[in-house]
Amino acid sequence: MIPAVLYGAKRKSTPLFVSKDAFEKLYKEAGESTLIALDIDDKKDKASVLIYEIQRHPLTGDVMHADFFEPNLKEEVEAEVPLNFIGEAPAVKEFEGTLVKNMYTVNVKALPQNLPHDFEVNVEKLKTLDDVFTVDDLQIPKDVEILHEGGTAIAMISRPENVEEELEKPIEEGEEPEVVGEKEKEEKEEETKEEKEEETKEEEKKEE
Repeated sequence: MIPAVLYGAKRKSTPLFVSKDAFEKLYKEAGESTLIALDIDDKKDKASVLIYEIQRHPLTGDVMHADFFEPNLKEEVEAEVPLNFIGEAPAVKEFEGTLVKNMYTVNVKALPQNLPHDFEVNVEKLKTLDDVFTVDDLQIPKDVEILHEGGTAIAMISRPENVEEELEKPIEEGEEPEVVGEKEKEEKEEETKEEKEEETKEEEKKEE
């Protein structure tokens, strides 16, 4: 059993204990954006809740505590909805690009019962190195408000590095790499040479 707490707009904070195995299984299925039915006090009381926050052990990763939030079903709430990446980007295989995921969740606003479980991101749309999957490409239900600008990039293709090609390019004749500090050294040597010549001339004048 793990300790938990239940609270909400119309419910006082109530400490609970829940089955660890049952909770972890439910959390994998529901996440933090799906309403679940919570039986309280031997099923004498039921609540429609969201898993609001969990605490894990820093070493083992086991769940140590859970927060259940009972929302007002007539008021909209904000929640993070996970992104589910599916498919294979053609640009990765054809152009040797790298799939870059800029976001793993999106923030939405909706009535608790209308919150989506996740959003699918089909990266098969990324056929060239210039293609980008944006927030506008998500299938958003009419009763859900997305809290991001439409052009926000979710996934894109990173171009392959051309380091090896640059190294293989021949150096043109007469082109030499510049050595940092070499130019300054030559200028100082030239100045010293001119000073010595001036000193020699002055000494010859004195002797005459």
